[in-house]
Amino acid sequence: MSALTAPGFPEREIRARARRGTAEVFPDPGAYGGELFGPGGAAGTDALDRARIVPPVFMPERLEKLIALAREPEFGDVALACRIGGFTSSLPLYLSAFGSTRAGSGDLAVQASRQAGRLGIPMVIGENMVPVHGYRRGGDAARSALLARIDAYLEAAPEGAGGIVVQQSTEDADSEVWNLLYSDPATRPLLASGRLAFELKTGQGAKPGLGGMTVVGSAEAEQLADRFTVTDAFGAGGGLRLRCATPGTFTDEILRQQLRFMRNNFPRARTWVKFHPGRDIAHAARTAWEAGADSVTVDGAEGGTGWAPRVFLDQVGLPLAECLRRIGRPGGCLLTSGGMWEGGRVLRALALGATGVGLGRAALVAVDEDPERGLVRLAESIALELRLLVSALGKYDVGALGPEDLWWPDGGPFGAGAPLPGDPAAVGATR
Repeated sequence: MSALTAPGFPEREIRARARRGTAEVFPDPGAYGGELFGPGGAAGTDALDRARIVPPVFMPERLEKLIALAREPEFGDVALACRIGGFTSSLPLYLSAFGSTRAGSGDLAVQASRQAGRLGIPMVIGENMVPVHGYRRGGDAARSALLARIDAYLEAAPEGAGGIVVQQSTEDADSEVWNLLYSDPATRPLLASGRLAFELKTGQGAKPGLGGMTVVGSAEAEQLADRFTVTDAFGAGGGLRLRCATPGTFTDEILRQQLRFMRNNFPRARTWVKFHPGRDIAHAARTAWEAGADSVTVDGAEGGTGWAPRVFLDQVGLPLAECLRRIGRPGGCLLTSGGMWEGGRVLRALALGATGVGLGRAALVAVDEDPERGLVRLAESIALELRLLVSALGKYDVGALGPEDLWWPDGGPFGAGAPLPGDPAAVGATR
């Protein structure tokens, strides 16, 4: 058929929709479980990556370190250990949430859990583990998928380091996931050492405003239909179905009530909250901190390993840099994720207020490359870059980073004359 439209008109995309219908809204479902999905676009094009890291000429903190050490300080003297959401972490990193999907050959999440434990960094376990895979207590002969990840982490984690964070979504709440874990003898070592947290999930970067989505076969679709919405979005061929979770409904008062419930019912567990990159992210984060959250996680639009409609991956949600600008000076522990895989981007996020950053897709790729040490080597490479960069800035603790360490060629991360995160003007702009 001859072209009916002018040059530049998306004729090919329209024809694909006319041919495949709702299936064209999503990436190829046949690749599910074997490919990573997330926002498109080339790396290094967002505001966070435009910033240059700028050491000063005069470095009084280096002089202080020299006097304390009685020698010239080196990059190896930079301290990267920090507190993340109430946990002691060896690095300003955490393993982002992997949910119910088993990726790659075997379950890469179990292998990632073991390596995160070895590193001594916190690990987040994502939503829908129990509604999809069920729950068996620690004494049962067969371990549940959730406890398999916890066991792998604890087997490798140094005493007193790191921590495990378990998300709960609407469907998880119906399955009483937190109640099951809190009362299970298998989690007593975590509670005794203060290394268990529960994270209230209100959204994610891949699908702001939507709940989780996965691709399932016909048999699994029948099993899950009473707990999830299951729809035939891909046509009759292949027997694949789209399983959708609900995102939950939140207002500031509902959030305060939920956090109050978590603190009252699970007093020995830390309280975390995860937000999608919404336009009111500053108000949401401030509400959570004021309600007593130990940590607030912001998943930028660059984040998310999950299955999602293409329009959400490419067009919905604020970039991470804009989230940081709107939040300004954090009112508590702030964790961020989205496109993190090397030390420069990690440092920029830390300089703009983050306490730690999450490794999501990068962690999966690293574990897929080497199930035994891939994530460990990735984290080690980031740690070396951080020590070199922080030392070059004349600082010797990762917590000393600030917006003064960055420069944008266009006058600021968000336009010439815009206040930097951490400046009084930026903080006032969020209120």
